[in-house]
Amino acid sequence: MEEHGRDAAVDAAVARAFREEWSLVVATLIRVTGDFDLAEECAQDAFTLAVRTWPRDGIPAKPGAWLTTAARNRAVDRIRRDAVGAGKLREAARMIVPDEPPTDDGTTPDRDTVPDDRLRLIFTCCHPALAVEAQVALALRTLTGLSTAEIARAFLVPEATMSQRLVRVKRKIRSAGIPYRVPPAHLLPERTAAVLGVLYLLFNEGYTASAGPDLQRPDLAAEAIRLARVLTHLMPDEPEATGLLALLLLQHARRATRVADDGELVPLEEQDRGRWDAAAITEGTALLEAALRRRSPGPYQVQAAIAACHATAARAADTDWAQIAGLYRELRRHLPTPVVELNHAVAAGMAYGPGTGLALADELTARGTLAGYHLLPATRADFLRRLGRTAEAHATYSEAFDLARTDAERSYLRRRLAETSPDNSGAEVSVPAPPVRRLDEPIHEPEGPR
Repeated sequence: MEEHGRDAAVDAAVARAFREEWSLVVATLIRVTGDFDLAEECAQDAFTLAVRTWPRDGIPAKPGAWLTTAARNRAVDRIRRDAVGAGKLREAARMIVPDEPPTDDGTTPDRDTVPDDRLRLIFTCCHPALAVEAQVALALRTLTGLSTAEIARAFLVPEATMSQRLVRVKRKIRSAGIPYRVPPAHLLPERTAAVLGVLYLLFNEGYTASAGPDLQRPDLAAEAIRLARVLTHLMPDEPEATGLLALLLLQHARRATRVADDGELVPLEEQDRGRWDAAAITEGTALLEAALRRRSPGPYQVQAAIAACHATAARAADTDWAQIAGLYRELRRHLPTPVVELNHAVAAGMAYGPGTGLALADELTARGTLAGYHLLPATRADFLRRLGRTAEAHATYSEAFDLARTDAERSYLRRRLAETSPDNSGAEVSVPAPPVRRLDEPIHEPEGPR
């Protein structure tokens, strides 16, 4: 029994280390080897070694440092084994030298403007010579540890197609000699949109996980916020960078209240606002105001303004849904996507009545652009329930349940199914396989009561 408990603790530690340290281990290995594939393979080998040795030797005090060292050693061994000539041996020897020691103030010496391997990785993935979809796919693969199959589902393409896409983009980085660095200031603007997009999607995966038992990955969301802070220091005059940081802070402020202790999803109207992170809301609101003063609005600033409407309402009843609906109309000018239209439908339904919201949601359903996206039938079901059309609501909640991607969401929808059941029996519903994830989804889910 004691052995089982120790193994469970090791499994939990390895899983936690994978969530929290994968991106740093891979980013560091890419810097020292210049090879994306070698970095990922050696990082995976390091985690495999951890599973094998931590039960015997104990969980290290600093798992990330242990894993980085193990991965680096594995890379040295690989390069030595494959070495052809003195050049490769010198490369392996350089890798044995540890990273530069911290300076007196505890920071790492600057290598190329910003001392952060993960930010270098993002800028490398977002080089303008690479196709936009390839940029995002490679960044998600290296920064989040998502499998090729998971990324393929995100882009709605076959796994083989995504595998080839990743192979090609890595090959292009190598053959074109794209440097692993944050570019000089005069080249930053050409990558700004792509870098902001990657940080947005990185946070999105932390805010609502693609699949699995947990709705949130707070460590990944916190990492996106940290990188967004670094970016705002790098680009203090870019209002969209400031707007993105504001958006992430305002959304992350609710993390402690979005899931109940029993794993149930908690809708916005039912969340304990007294437990929201007041400091994050204050900072996010101040950042948004600073960005808006530059009078150059963009999609991240508009989304931050929507998030601020929710975050600053003392009670759910105080939410200014008419203003939110207007902001979503403005957001459609910048991001004319069906998911933004769905969010507008929710806001309009809250501001002007469920009939208005249902009509807009029905238009989206008829167009078919959100087929497979569980929040569309979930939203329609809520409007139907509020209109007293219980039987239709039950059938539509069932459709949403079949598409929901996380255990928390399925559990929430199971409860709605029981509430709208003709006999209100509350019978259990079988759980389907995880469905498709959509990359055009805003990180703020439709926030009306569902």
